[in-house]
Amino acid sequence: MTRKRRRLWILLACGLGLGSAAGLSLAAFRDNLVFFLAPSEIAAKAPAPGRTFRLGGLVEKGSLVQDTAGGEPVARFRVTDGGSSIAVSYKGILPDLFREGQGMVALGTMQPDGSFRAQEVLAKHDETYMPKDVADALKKSGHWNPAEGKPPPAATWNTLAPRQGG
Repeated sequence: MTRKRRRLWILLACGLGLGSAAGLSLAAFRDNLVFFLAPSEIAAKAPAPGRTFRLGGLVEKGSLVQDTAGGEPVARFRVTDGGSSIAVSYKGILPDLFREGQGMVALGTMQPDGSFRAQEVLAKHDETYMPKDVADALKKSGHWNPAEGKPPPAATWNTLAPRQGG
């Protein structure tokens, strides 16, 4: 084998190894990617069962029920974006700032009965903060136009009706 041919084989082997490593890395990344969805998006097209994603919206007024099961705290509540709502169950201690009518984001999976089982719940940290994904969902659903001013008060978001004429 000549020197040129040997170099060519080494370059081909390195390229194949690099391509394989890149392909495996991208496949692993795709499996660990976590998407954000609003309740209206889930109502329109439910994610695959068992797929982990983030659910964001506002905790509906009057929907929070806290209990204990097996000595652990359990919470059940509904999350809305003004157009649709989803039942959520969470086993664990809720964040201190978690309240009805406030924005939240939960990480979890959809259950066969159409409810969402949260593994982690995050709550907003002050009266002016709104998770970016929740703000985007409210803009997309037509409930808030930043050019018209601040978003409507959080306490009214579970009663919003979609804007007419867009």
